[in-house]
Parts: sequence; structure tokens; C-alpha cells
Amino acid sequence: MIRDILPGAQSWQQLLALVLAATIVMGSPGPATISVTAIGAAFGLRPSMRYTSGVVFGTIAVLLVVAAGLAGMLASMPTLAPALTVASAAYILYLAFRIAMAPPLAEGANEAARPTFLGGFMLAVANPKAYVAIGAVFAGASSQADGLGMSTRLLVLAAMIVVIHILWLLAGAVFARLLRNPRAARIINIAFAATLVLTTALAVLP
Repeated sequence: MIRDILPGAQSWQQLLALVLAATIVMGSPGPATISVTAIGAAFGLRPSMRYTSGVVFGTIAVLLVVAAGLAGMLASMPTLAPALTVASAAYILYLAFRIAMAPPLAEGANEAARPTFLGGFMLAVANPKAYVAIGAVFAGASSQADGLGMSTRLLVLAAMIVVIHILWLLAGAVFARLLRNPRAARIINIAFAATLVLTTALAVLP
């Protein structure tokens, strides 16, 4: 009976270790998470769901690429990695500008300017931190005694991606309540835009 209980306990320990690692590594500030918070602050909770969904699905796509072992093959292509980095940096600068210039929510003039699902997806796929963070968590989980199957690890990490980005979005939505005042809106939006550019630079630069 003890032998039957111990493997289950070990699996739970590995599951908790995987969740903790994902929370610390994947949940830390980066281009995707900061952009979700900034979009939530600039445009409000509901209008930001489309962009956030794009980031979530894009990050899950990165997870599948890493799990399939394709990340190393993509990194070995001499022109692809720099091209993705440049495209990601260019879009993030454009996104940061739109966030900094977003009008106060009370003006109701920002519907046409809200970022799209495709924009969020492309940012996540081209986000260099996502490959490093997910690769580190996935490698750490694989190096332990494997009481968790591949499908379980993928489902847990996919769920963590959803939870992490929703929490970052909710944090931004809290700031959105302060953005009815034009002066406060401009200050907070510019601060988020600058933070987004800074986290991107830290993720891209060696």
C-alpha cells in the first residue's frame, strides 16, 4: 500500500514543482506580460481580451514548438532568429507608441486603435523571452524523475500560460480605473510604454 501511495505523492510533488517553476520563470515581467498589462491599462479589461487571447495562443504555440524540439532547429537558422527579433522589436515599439498615445478611457475614442488578436499572437511567437523561459521550465521538468507524462506537462504549462496572462491583464485593468483623468492617463500610459520597451531590450540584448 505504501508503494502505491508514494508514486502518487511524488507525482504531486513534481506537479507542484512544475507550477512553481512556471510561475517564477514564465510569470516574470517580459515583453508579452508587460504588453498585456499595458494594453489592459490603456484600453480596459474587455477591449483587451482579443489581444490577450492572441498572446496566450501565441505563447502556447511557442510551448508546442519547444516541446517538439523545434526551437533548436529554428535557432540554428542564421537569418530566421535575427529577423524574428527585429520584427518583434519593431512591433513592440509601435505598440508602445500606441499605448503612450492612447486617450483616456472616458473619451471613448480608442476603439479603432486597440491592438488585435493577430498582433498579440505575432508578438508572442516572436518573443525571445518566451522560448528561453518555456525552454528552461520544460527542461527542468524533463530532467527530474518523470512521474508526469508529456501530455500532463503540456496541459499544466498551457493552463499556467492562460492564468499568468489573465492575472497580468487584471493588474492592468486595475490601473485602467485611474485613467479617467487625462493627466493620470498620460503619465501611466507613458510609464507602461517605457517599461515595455525596457523589458524588450533586456530580453533581446545578450
